[in-house]
Amino acid sequence: MPVPQAGASIPAGRRFAQPRISVIEIMSRTDPKPTASTRALTQATQVFVRSTAGSQSLERGLRLLRAFRHGSGTLMNAELAERTGLPRPTVSRLTRSLVDAGFLVYDLPQKGYRLAPACLSLALAYRSSEPVLERALPLMRELAEGRRVNVGLAVADQLDMVYLDSVRLSRLGIFRRLLPGSRIPIAPTSLGCAYLAGMPPAQRQHLLARLKQAHGKGWPAQQRHVEQSLRDVRSQGFCHAQWAAGMAAVATPLPAPGGALYALNVSFPMAACADEDSVRAHAALLLDLKRKLLRALGE
Repeated sequence: MPVPQAGASIPAGRRFAQPRISVIEIMSRTDPKPTASTRALTQATQVFVRSTAGSQSLERGLRLLRAFRHGSGTLMNAELAERTGLPRPTVSRLTRSLVDAGFLVYDLPQKGYRLAPACLSLALAYRSSEPVLERALPLMRELAEGRRVNVGLAVADQLDMVYLDSVRLSRLGIFRRLLPGSRIPIAPTSLGCAYLAGMPPAQRQHLLARLKQAHGKGWPAQQRHVEQSLRDVRSQGFCHAQWAAGMAAVATPLPAPGGALYALNVSFPMAACADEDSVRAHAALLLDLKRKLLRALGE
């Protein structure tokens, strides 16, 4: 599969084709004498597992909500089915339930569905629960304004990285911010690879297996990039990539107190292949920002 271009993402139908790993399988990989407690197993492997089955209907309903992205507006059942890979009769039943529950609104003039205000409330609740973002933004803004670069903080969601915020300074010096919630793929980007590098080994292997399935025949090329990036983070503390046209980026994992993991990046204009001196200069800015932020979080 071709590498997604700037602004694109893995097709929704593939995004949610998740290989299911059973509790017993994970236990057999990590401990020849499986413990009866799945909570203890979660702590030992750093991969969330429970012995009780999940709700398939709930998972499918959430898949519909994920189909809405910035700029999506109103979506009809046919579009939702295409984006999620679900049968149209299933989509019809789920949209009815989501309207009844107040998570979708049926737009009569457009003859489609749009997100309800409850989704905004959830987003606001999530954003206000992120103390790392509150500490990071002033430092990110200081670097962006002082050195005329773009600075982003992101976390993983499924097979994408989601920006918690991105403070950007254009070439013309106009200060602007990319909207929180913007998504980019994990494998071809420095943010995604930095996040992979910071994950516990069991979690990383689980996510890599999902990425391999999603990318299909395109995975070998992506895998080489990912593996090189992981080596770079281990040896230098950062990795770099040129995923978006005209831009290069360096990124580093950011482990926060309490066990949460983020990825931090600095991106900058680069017309051709990024030269080593420019990459290292921006990496120095990135790693200095990381040190300042970790110190602030420790305080």
